[in-house]
Amino acid sequence: MSGNHHSHDAHHGADHADHGSTKSYLTGFILSVVLTLASFGVVMSGKVPHDLMMPGIVVFGVAQLIVQLKYFLHMGMSPSQRGNFAIMLFTLLILAIVVVGSLWVLHNMNVNMMHPTSQMMPVE
Repeated sequence: MSGNHHSHDAHHGADHADHGSTKSYLTGFILSVVLTLASFGVVMSGKVPHDLMMPGIVVFGVAQLIVQLKYFLHMGMSPSQRGNFAIMLFTLLILAIVVVGSLWVLHNMNVNMMHPTSQMMPVE
């Protein structure tokens, strides 16, 4: 029975090694807060030209996504994480298809609707 218990501990230790340490969680948290404040600062400071606000927010948002994936979800390109990474990419593909398809359908619906200015005048 002690051999089985030792095997379980070794397996648990290997799983635990894939998770982050307190230092890595703290680093991820600090980076997340800094990126959030940077996004907020882009809008609220008034120092960023209006046409650069949206690209700035998108850049900080993508950086935030990368920080979250690396430090909190422990995604990476290591051999043990490639399956999770592939599943995440497939999920993002499905979400992109749903969002783009919905926008396409809504756009076509809007184009093909009768607008109030194009309605026929009532016959009196």
